Amino acid sequence: MNEHYPFVNLPLPYPYDALEPYIDTQTMYLHHDRLQQRYVANLNGILSNYPQLQNKSLEELLSNTESLPSEVRQSIINNAGGVYNHTIYFFGMTNSMTRTQAEVLYPAIMQYFGTIEQFFDEFKKYALAIFGSGYAWLVVDSNGALKIVTTPNQNSPISDGLCVVAGIDCWEHAYFLKRFNDRAAYIEDWFHVVSWEAADERYKACVNAKS
Repeated sequence: MNEHYPFVNLPLPYPYDALEPYIDTQTMYLHHDRLQQRYVANLNGILSNYPQLQNKSLEELLSNTESLPSEVRQSIINNAGGVYNHTIYFFGMTNSMTRTQAEVLYPAIMQYFGTIEQFFDEFKKYALAIFGSGYAWLVVDSNGALKIVTTPNQNSPISDGLCVVAGIDCWEHAYFLKRFNDRAAYIEDWFHVVSWEAADERYKACVNAKS
């Protein structure tokens, strides 16, 4: 994750075509190199005028939004959220041929959702219910429990005190070139490329932070 201003658009951890046939090459290129780059540039432009914020990480900016200057608060939420959310999304996927199992997260999913299939069904229901643009997230709440939440636009769960395990970008730009307006098909595609290893590491970090 980016440490502080000036933020950079971190390179993808895989080639643009690595997620084919589920996430197409052109979408990955445009999503990362154009859209994500815009959020990075916008955020740096805002923070260039606020030296008191330049040593803060994305997490620090988003975890205490009420402390941000009122005149740029929403712009920072939008753009820092765009950088943070996309980073979780991009780094939370992998080539399906190299995925590994989640040794700690899988039992937790079974505990809270019953079966992996029930978790998939519940997660898909939440992702489909988003009106307009937003994200669906698997998070750990303040009690250490796994739950599914959604956020609109580029809002982030960490602004609500939640710890992110995994998330799917449900803006149409994430899937329109391949799936047009068929979000359900895109969600199914995403399930094929989720990095359970990355999600497992994030889940363990969330649990450790709560203990």
